[in-house]
Amino acid sequence: MAKRDYYEILNLKRGASEKEIKAAYRKLARKHHPDVNPGDANAETKFKEISEAYQVLSDPKKRVMYDRFGHQAFSREPGRGQSPWDFDFSRFSKEMGFDLGDLGNLFGAFFGGQPRNEQPQGPEQGKDLQYTMDLSFQDVLNGLNTKIMVQHDVVCKVCGGKKTESGYDLETCQNCHGTGQVKVAAGFVNLGVSQACSHCQGSGKINPHPCRGCRGTGIQQDTERIVVKIPAGADNGSKIRVAGKGHAGRNGGKPGDLYIITRVQQHPFFERRGDNFYCEVPITITEAVLGAKITVPTPFGDTAMIVPAGTQSDQKFRLPGKGIPHMKGVGRGDQFVTVKVVTPKDLDTRTSELFREIARLNPMNPRENLFPVASSR
Repeated sequence: MAKRDYYEILNLKRGASEKEIKAAYRKLARKHHPDVNPGDANAETKFKEISEAYQVLSDPKKRVMYDRFGHQAFSREPGRGQSPWDFDFSRFSKEMGFDLGDLGNLFGAFFGGQPRNEQPQGPEQGKDLQYTMDLSFQDVLNGLNTKIMVQHDVVCKVCGGKKTESGYDLETCQNCHGTGQVKVAAGFVNLGVSQACSHCQGSGKINPHPCRGCRGTGIQQDTERIVVKIPAGADNGSKIRVAGKGHAGRNGGKPGDLYIITRVQQHPFFERRGDNFYCEVPITITEAVLGAKITVPTPFGDTAMIVPAGTQSDQKFRLPGKGIPHMKGVGRGDQFVTVKVVTPKDLDTRTSELFREIARLNPMNPRENLFPVASSR
C-alpha cells in the first residue's frame, strides 16, 4: 500500500512555513492522541502517521530530501548516498565501448571515499534520540510520571531482525564465497587489490527472500508509548536518560538511548536561580519600624516570617528549605524574600498629625552624609 503524502497528512500545502507545520501537527495530534481516544485503533494509527509526517517536515534537512525524492529518500535501500568520488565508471565504459569492471568503486576507495554498497558486518549500536518536554511549575516541585509517544526504529516485529521471510536464512554469497571481498581486475590488467563484493555489498551474505515487513533491513519504524519519570528539580535544559529507548541497533547491536530535554514554564511570582527561589513581599511602615510576624507565600504553602524592628526597605530574608528540590541529591534550596516598605497614601488629618509628632520625637536626616561637604574658600 502506497504511503500518503506527508503534506496531505498534515493538511498543508508544499512550501508551508515552519510555524504552519507546527500548528497543524499540534491540532491533529490533540485530536487523534491515543489518550484522548482510548481503545480506538484507527485514532492510534492516524496519530502514528501524523507523528511520522511531522518528524520529517519539521526537520529542515529531512524536508529538503523529502521534497526532492519523496518517500524514497527514507526507504533505507542500500546504495543511497554516495561519496564525491563515486563516479559511475560502468556507464562511462559502456559508452566508450570497453569494460572497466568495478574500477569506479576502487577509485573511490583510493581517494578516501567509501566503496558503494558496502555494509557493516558486525553489530552496530543504534542512535540516541531526543525528545523535548514542557514542564509546569508543579512538575518541577513534585516530579512527574507520564507517558510519551516516541517514533523510533525498532527491531522488525515480523522477522525479529533476521531480515528474511519465515523459514529462510541469509545465504553465503557465491561471488565472494562469504568473504565480502573480491579481487579487482580491469581487462588484461590484474590490479590485485580487494574491494567490497558488489553482490552482497561487503557483508558476505545475500538475502534472496527478504522480509516483507522491513524489506530485508531487520529494522522498521514504530510509534511507542514510553513511561517516563521526570525527577523533581528539573530545570531548563535538564537531560533525563531513558536507557534503550532510542533507535534500534543493527545486526544485533544494542539500541540507543532516549534523552528527555526539559523546558520549564516560568512562575509569575517566584523567580528561580539555580535551586533557590526569590520573591518580593510588601510590608507596612509600622511593621518595618516596630517589627512583626508576617505571612509569606512559598511554593509549598504560606509560612510565617519574623520582620525585626527597624527593618529597611529592600532588606533580604532567607527561608531555609523552601526552594527547589535538588535533582541530584537530598533536600531543597532556599527561598529569599526581599521586603518592600509601602508608604500610606491619602492620610486623614489625625494620621498626619501623628506622623508629624513622630518626626518631632525622632529627628533624623537620612541624607546627611549623602553628598560630600563642599570645601570652603
